[in-house]
Amino acid sequence: MSCGISKSVHHIPDVTQYSLEIPKVIQINDTTFSYNQNFLVKNKQQVWELYIHGNPLQLGYNNGALTQELMQKQEGIFFSKVEGFVPSKFRQKLLRGFLKWYNRKMYLNVREDYQAELYGLSQYSSDQYNFIAPKYLRNLYLHGAHDIGHALQDLAMVGCTSLAVWNENTEDGDLLIGRNFDFYVGDDFARNKLVEFVQPDTGIPYMSVSWPGMIGVVSGMNKKGITVTINAGKSKIPLTAKTPISLVTREILQYAGNIEEAIAIAKKRKVFVSESILVGSATDRNAVIIEVSPKNFGVYKVQNTSQVLCTNHFQSNAYKDDVKNQKHIEESHSAYRYEKLQELLQEEKKLNPEKLAAILRNRSGLKGEKIGYGNEKALNQLLAHHAVIFSPEKKLAWVSSNPYQLGEFVCYDLNEIFSDQGLQKNDFAKANLNIGRDPFADTREFKNYEEYRQLGVKINDAIHRHEKLTDHFLADYLALNPDFWKGYFLAGKYYFYQKEYSKAKTEFEIALTKEITTVPDQKNVGKYLNETVKKLK
Repeated sequence: MSCGISKSVHHIPDVTQYSLEIPKVIQINDTTFSYNQNFLVKNKQQVWELYIHGNPLQLGYNNGALTQELMQKQEGIFFSKVEGFVPSKFRQKLLRGFLKWYNRKMYLNVREDYQAELYGLSQYSSDQYNFIAPKYLRNLYLHGAHDIGHALQDLAMVGCTSLAVWNENTEDGDLLIGRNFDFYVGDDFARNKLVEFVQPDTGIPYMSVSWPGMIGVVSGMNKKGITVTINAGKSKIPLTAKTPISLVTREILQYAGNIEEAIAIAKKRKVFVSESILVGSATDRNAVIIEVSPKNFGVYKVQNTSQVLCTNHFQSNAYKDDVKNQKHIEESHSAYRYEKLQELLQEEKKLNPEKLAAILRNRSGLKGEKIGYGNEKALNQLLAHHAVIFSPEKKLAWVSSNPYQLGEFVCYDLNEIFSDQGLQKNDFAKANLNIGRDPFADTREFKNYEEYRQLGVKINDAIHRHEKLTDHFLADYLALNPDFWKGYFLAGKYYFYQKEYSKAKTEFEIALTKEITTVPDQKNVGKYLNETVKKLK
């Protein structure tokens, strides 16, 4: 193993070709920082806005210097989450060794300019985690964290929904794109959203919505009106990490002016997970889905219609015989959300940004059925890191604020932000075009849901620690989110492990009457019920 990883562990990119001025950041107040026309500002919706420009190395340094405190906080949250998954020190050591081996070829598949940028950024990382890997290497690993979790365990951290509509489907005929990024690594991780506006020395200026410390793109638009959003798919587990998907989409934004150029960039990069990249284009007045995986490549283009819908399964001919994809359609919640999107678009014929926001915020099941808050069959699973709406022809973007995608959507005009006049701090948003906060966020139901989530953690802990809870506590818990199957399943598990089998049986039976998220979940509830019935005999 050491033979295979030695080069990658000691690899440092050559940055000597780039000029560099070490940033001297001026802190104006707790929420405003600047350095030579580079800014970091927190808006009144509590979303951080970053504007940086320069060569690749300078971009990294400017980004790191301005966001250092936020970036180190995100890194801490992420690694403490991993520690929660793997509490054993011995297993953590094994995991570190495995990651070094698994990521041994990643640096060979990442553009040199992005490596230089990552190197600059990594100079502002914490020393606290040097035992995991040196700063630069750790930064590189973190850019593949989404891919690694997805590739190795098919972790359900991402169940995203995106769509594009144009011509007869929008009020003004312009292309309109919306997406929910349902990536969940805990509430703390989602707290510091970051909207980045990047003006690189080469290529096209672009905006990206993610978190501090990220140079890749999960949702973004460039000044020419190219948009990218990513949705996870299913594929075989690869033997080694290649190009992180967020760096492929970053390259598309920075160097593509139309759909064909975007396809060409995606095609030449070797990826190690399956992903749908929805690409919208102002130039083409169209949108397509580029479907990439380690051993396959497809492009889904619609015929005779002006809408493209994307959840978490592939739709192009290249994947029509893919067994994993077919199984995913049958067993996951992807097809259900796809059908829900179709249903809502039938009801709402002419979309504008406000109507599209309402679709992204929709919490009900098919035909308006109550399926419980937090159900992954809903478009709004109440766990989104962010939602975003793009109007590529107008170069406008709306970014959601907390909680989830329920807070006010802040509007940004890329024509103004990347104009020749240059940007002034506190001059990012077009507040008069903002989309209002969802009234649901201020209801008793929403407060109940948030309490339900917290109590669910306590019940899980009680199950693992064999602690006693009262029937009254469990009844109150279920009343907070009465339509969701998972609450009854959790209560059933609690009673099962307390050997109160008749109470467990009741809860499992109720769970089976609800809209259960996936086929494996349904089978799991059935398995517990069968075990409980056996215990009662």
